[in-house]
Amino acid sequence: MLTDEIREELFRLQDPDYRDFQSRLIPTMSTDRMIGVRTPELRKFAKELGKRPDKDEFLENLPHRYYDEDQLHAFLLSEMKDYGECLAAVERFLPFVNNWATCDQMSPRVFRKHRTELLTPIRDWLTSEQPYTVRFGVGMLMEHYLDGDFDLAYPEMVARLRSDEYYVNMMIAWYFATALAKQYDAVLPFLEEQRLDDWTHNKAIQKAIESRRTTPEQKAYLRGLKIKRQK
Repeated sequence: MLTDEIREELFRLQDPDYRDFQSRLIPTMSTDRMIGVRTPELRKFAKELGKRPDKDEFLENLPHRYYDEDQLHAFLLSEMKDYGECLAAVERFLPFVNNWATCDQMSPRVFRKHRTELLTPIRDWLTSEQPYTVRFGVGMLMEHYLDGDFDLAYPEMVARLRSDEYYVNMMIAWYFATALAKQYDAVLPFLEEQRLDDWTHNKAIQKAIESRRTTPEQKAYLRGLKIKRQK
């Protein structure tokens, strides 16, 4: 079975020290679900596996037992060349994504060429009850729609989100910090009008101030927009 073959190779590539390091960065994952394969090795393995005609056997065998298998899965999807096939595979996988690293490192290259079509699934992802599906949707808006394809409708979509999930709110804050770096004048009113919840508002400002892409003058103004007492 391909999954067993893959798992055997992952354990061959295991680095226990790296596993322990990762477990501290991803507190939502228990150490016994981590093998400890370094990211460059996983990416290399994904490229090799992506050439195999039987790779779908692994992609369809969900959920995976180990975090490293989830990572490998995300890297395989990121390399897919057919948009329809990739989107279907992403939507099959998203309900099983249970940590920020797998969510954020899944970045299908083919999505760049299909930004218009991609907006439809993004809207669905943003309404999901699965926190990492929502996080992925915000991440896709941040990755693909803050430059030439920017439209105020997109930060509007993100600003309307409300969640009790830390990893969703962190992604919203990251989105607005990045948006301030790329579309400062257009996005600033979202902070001036306090369109986000207090915690996310202040975290977005913190991240923007920490960014090298924000000017000293912008940072000084943003500091004055912090909400002093959170609700």
